[in-house]
Amino acid sequence: MGKILILNGSPRAPKSNSKRYAEIFTRHCPDETVYQNITKRNHQELCAAMEGYTDVLFVFPLYADSLPVGLLNFLKTLEANPPASKPVISILINCGFLEYEQNEVAIRIMHFFCRRNGFTIGSVLMLGSGEASLETPFKYIAQRNIKRLAHSITNKDYRILHATMPLPKSLFRLAAQSYWTRYGKKFGTTKEQMQTMEIEGK
Repeated sequence: MGKILILNGSPRAPKSNSKRYAEIFTRHCPDETVYQNITKRNHQELCAAMEGYTDVLFVFPLYADSLPVGLLNFLKTLEANPPASKPVISILINCGFLEYEQNEVAIRIMHFFCRRNGFTIGSVLMLGSGEASLETPFKYIAQRNIKRLAHSITNKDYRILHATMPLPKSLFRLAAQSYWTRYGKKFGTTKEQMQTMEIEGK
């Protein structure tokens, strides 16, 4: 049996969708799992902890077609402080776009890091419409593919997986607009403010 360290690289880790995806993974994974958020202060601790795991699963959202800056900073620390026994690196990435292919640049960055530093790449799951899918009737699609991811890692049958909501782009745009309008309202932000750079000052 393997032992999997799940590292949440989301800047909103404690309240993130990435955490919810990690929880689904844990429920479906036969192997022992340990969950940790990547913070500014625990990089060295996490690098040292990797020594005791067969696999590491990075769970994070797409940020500006790349990795969240906190995750990038952690990878710099990991490059300088690699474990003597390197675990297999798997990835669960989600993006707000309908097209899961938007995640591919970030995945290439992770592949480059692993090749350069001697880590083996395991399984990859790219989720499109990841910001909202768990709040829709299509959440079973994400859940089903996360279950497939968990079993691929447990069985050492590493593979590339992907999924998104089965919606036409026009309907997805309407649904996304409604979702973000309601989300902004929760924080006192109007639709008009979200359509300008003024949102950056809030």
